[in-house]
Amino acid sequence: MRTIDQYNFAGKKALVRVDFNVPLDSEYNITDDTRIRAAVPTINKILNDGGAVILMSHLGRPKNGPEEKFSLRHLVPRLEQEFKTRVLFAPDCVGPEAAQLAQELQPGEILLLENLRFHKAEEKGDPDFAKELASLGDVYVNDAFGTAHREHASTAVIARYFPTDKMMGYVMQAELENARRVLGNAERPYTAIMGGAKISDKILIIEKLLDRVDNLLIGGGMSFTFVKADGGQIGSSLVEEDKLDLANRLIKMAKDKGVNIMIPVDSVIADAFSNDANIDTKLSHHIPQNWMGLDIGPDAREQYAAVIANSKTILWNGPMGVFEMSNFSVGTEAVADAVVAATANGAYSLIGGGDSAAAVNKFGYADRVSYVSTGGGALLEYMEGKTLPGVAALERNDY
Repeated sequence: MRTIDQYNFAGKKALVRVDFNVPLDSEYNITDDTRIRAAVPTINKILNDGGAVILMSHLGRPKNGPEEKFSLRHLVPRLEQEFKTRVLFAPDCVGPEAAQLAQELQPGEILLLENLRFHKAEEKGDPDFAKELASLGDVYVNDAFGTAHREHASTAVIARYFPTDKMMGYVMQAELENARRVLGNAERPYTAIMGGAKISDKILIIEKLLDRVDNLLIGGGMSFTFVKADGGQIGSSLVEEDKLDLANRLIKMAKDKGVNIMIPVDSVIADAFSNDANIDTKLSHHIPQNWMGLDIGPDAREQYAAVIANSKTILWNGPMGVFEMSNFSVGTEAVADAVVAATANGAYSLIGGGDSAAAVNKFGYADRVSYVSTGGGALLEYMEGKTLPGVAALERNDY
């Protein structure tokens, strides 16, 4: 795949697919600008070459056309602050006004198009919609790894209209390089930390990892499916009853492959799903009726930290508990502390997007780990061995 370092954008209008799907509060202020900051080097490279930039992105999941809360217009002030220049805005991503603004765009200027998903044709991968988007620019840059697993018009289909002038931006390049680092000949001991609510979301990745890792640490709501499968009493903790056999199969598979699979020995439990609930700590296999596990316990934290400290490669995807509630964030923060300490001692650490990235950002550790992925679902699918349409589209030249 071609990278933007191999291209001179002088006099070109670069159509750049970015992932500006950032959270906004009720006043439309950006509450986390990580994804915007990630795209800055790519945009600056194009501008510094003497090119113009046309930015396209989605925001949220609008159901029926334009909605104010999903308008990319709210990002303009942040972009103007970042690039110290006026950022033009097209009130639609296609149509005569967008076409005119793109046509009149001068080198060094930035144009932001309105939310792609205001058109159903985007998610349908409509070729005519992709062709109309393509007509706005001279060269296509995909820097939106977070949507690379979707075969949408702006992430996959559009590339066919740029048979030679298509490439990946710095975010896409870094995401793929870091993912390949933990997929390839990772330095050992190699530890994967898997958390989150459901085992069903992580089946394929866990199966793949069992062929690669030395240690697999399980946390979050999904751990109680493993505990129950192992004969434990889990009270009213989250469980996927239809996945108990699968959990047993994964435990057996780990043992057969010599992987040290660890389930939390103890859990922080509560009598309600609330930060104000009554709290206790119990062995994960002996949670009383009407109590639920919402975080890993102190012994589990200590055991996991010891394994992480001895690791040379660490992949972390999914929190250890309900980290959004302060009383149940201790386990996730303890794991984050251990990953940061191991990284400082020379380990390579990849934080796998989604809630893990949110947790690392919340604790202020983003610059103290090796890499924080911006693409949760895309990273998981890539590591499961699936072809990502947005990546494949940049590789093909057979149109």
